[in-house]
This record gives sequence, C-alpha cells and structure tokens, in this order.
Amino acid sequence: MSVFKTTLMAGAALLALPAVAGAQPMTGFFDNFRLAPQQTVTGLYIGAGAGGNFLENSTLRSDSRLAAGLAANGVAGRGRAIFEPGYTGVISAGWGFGNGLRVEVEGNFRQNDFEKVRGFQGAGLSNRSDGIQRTYGAMANLLYDFRIPGAPWVVPYIGGGAGYAWRQWDNMSTNGARGPIVSSAIEGGFAYQAIAGAAFPIPAVPGLAVTAEYRYFATDMTDMNTRAINVRNVGVAGGQLRSANENHSVLVGVRYAFNQPRPAPVMAAPVAAAPAPARTYLVFFDWDRADLTDRARQIIADAAQNARLVSSTRIEVSGHADRTGTAVYNQRLSLRRAEAVSAELVRRGISRDEITVQGFGFDRPLVPTAMGVREPQNRRVEIVLR
Repeated sequence: MSVFKTTLMAGAALLALPAVAGAQPMTGFFDNFRLAPQQTVTGLYIGAGAGGNFLENSTLRSDSRLAAGLAANGVAGRGRAIFEPGYTGVISAGWGFGNGLRVEVEGNFRQNDFEKVRGFQGAGLSNRSDGIQRTYGAMANLLYDFRIPGAPWVVPYIGGGAGYAWRQWDNMSTNGARGPIVSSAIEGGFAYQAIAGAAFPIPAVPGLAVTAEYRYFATDMTDMNTRAINVRNVGVAGGQLRSANENHSVLVGVRYAFNQPRPAPVMAAPVAAAPAPARTYLVFFDWDRADLTDRARQIIADAAQNARLVSSTRIEVSGHADRTGTAVYNQRLSLRRAEAVSAELVRRGISRDEITVQGFGFDRPLVPTAMGVREPQNRRVEIVLR
C-alpha cells in the first residue's frame, strides 16, 4: 500500500471518529435537541458535491495474446499505471426515515490523467505517458446519521453503497510506442463504496446543510481492450490490459431536505395589562395625632388620582383610633383624622360634595387588641372609592 493511500485512509479514520464517538441511541435522546436547526432527515432530500479524486496506482496485466506479442519484441507484458490527482462530482436523491437512517440513489463522475506508465521495459518505451481515465457510476447507498450531545450544529454520518460503474480510457500512451496503447475503451462492472462525512445545518434555512465527505470508491477488475501498437516499427497485435480501480475522494457539498419542520415563530412576550387602580387606601397616624405625614399625603394623592381612573362617584373617608383612652375622646380623634384626609383630597382636586366623612373611634379595629394597647394599624383612615 502506498504512503499516499495510507495517509488518505488515516484521514478518513479521523473524519469518521467524531461520528463513532458521538453515536447515541436513537430513541429519547433527540428530545434534548428540539430547538436544533436540523438533526435527522425526514422525507425527500437532494444533494450534490464536488472535490478532489485520488486514484491509486494500478498494475497493468496483459492478456496472453498481448503479452506474447510484446514479449516477442522484447517488451515485458506487465506495467504499472500512475495517475495524477483529479476531480469528482456527485449528485443524489434520497429519503430519510427520521430516525437517522437514509437511503439514496447517486450518480457520480471521476477523472484522472495518466502521469506515467512504468514497467513496460525495453523497446525504447519511456515512463512519460498521456491519456485520461474517466469513471461513471450509478449507486444505491444506505447511510446513518449520528447525534453528538451538546453539538446540534454538526451531524456526522457513515454509510456504504453498491452499484455499477463504467471505466473509460482515452488515448493511453507511452513514449516509444507508436500511437496510443489504448485509443478509447469503455468497460463496466460492479462498484462499491464506503462513506464517512458530516453535515452542518444552516439555521436560517431549515432543511439546508453543508456537507463534507470522504469516500472510498472501487470497481471490480476490468479488462480494457487495446489496439494494435507498433514497437520498433513492428506491429504487435492488440489485446486486453487488466487493472484495478480504487479511488479516494474528498468532497464538499450541499444537501436540502424537503418538508423539514420549521422553527416555531418567535412570539413577542405579551404586554402585561396595567393593574387596576386600588379602590381602598389606608392612611396611618402617630399615636394621639391627627396631622398628616409625608407618606400619608402621598397615599392620599394616589387615591385622588385614581378616583378619576375608576370613575368614582363617591369617596368614603372613615377615621379610626386604637384602644387607648376613652371612647368619647377617640370618637373625636378619629373624626379629626378623617377631616384631615378629606381636606387633603379636596386640595388634590376632589370636590367636597363627593366625599363622605365618618369617625368610628375604636369600635372597628383592624387588629383586635385589649383595651389600652397602642396598635399602630388601628390608628388609621380608610379611603374607599365607590
């Protein structure tokens, strides 16, 4: 195996490693990625890719007729074809089952130039060569998508395929042989391939993904028909040259899956309705006092403002006292407190005719207490908007 092939296969193993390491059971795990742009393909999809193709060097084995003719003229009947890097293209259409499995059909094309032909010794044949090898294939593939926890942006996959391929040689020649060894020959045979790659979903376009792949593609040994060639001005009967066809391809492409679920539209957060203005306000007083504090004036201002918002038609102002002192004294004190609040409401724009003022002494405590207890919450005025 050549150093180049070893390097390519090591690269393929590195490419496939994230897929193997990220393999997870298909059921249940996907629930963690419901917001991912694309995890597995469901339904019809199409794809295309292009990239470089590296064709392994192959031994050229002559059939008995061609070998005998070459040997009679001092030429060994076995050589070795060495190819230059070339290019490849793939188009495919397939179906995803939503659980990671995909099946697809594919058409592919590969082309590489002959760099030189070695091994045909004698007869003045040199190593410099010309010619082109083209391969056309039709394949059926089975692939499997993996998921990596915490990485919905990448979906590794592996797979394989089988089908039929046609190999074409055009004007294969080597210096010293008058005319091409093979002017044009097309032979077909069984083909197979292994695939390792990764898809990178595009969040802005559901169903669209960029793909990167490594492919090993090979065909059965095929016999390529040669024409009669001249060696030292002696005609050598044509025959067949047999060689392997093993390819390493690296491709970048795109894939689009139809009917993929669209992400849910981002809904604007509902604007919370403004809370309805309160209809009851409490104004508290110091012990044995009826004058208004700054906090008390602020509460009264809020009540005056909200009286218009709730379309109030009547405002009840009720004064209260704690259970210290006599009933008669606390009755007068609660009324003074109510009058102070009423006056502040009027100052805030409320008509005096809309206000009803009452004093209840300590008969309606907010917090029930024994006589003589100074309870701050009982020293109050209640403003009720009706």
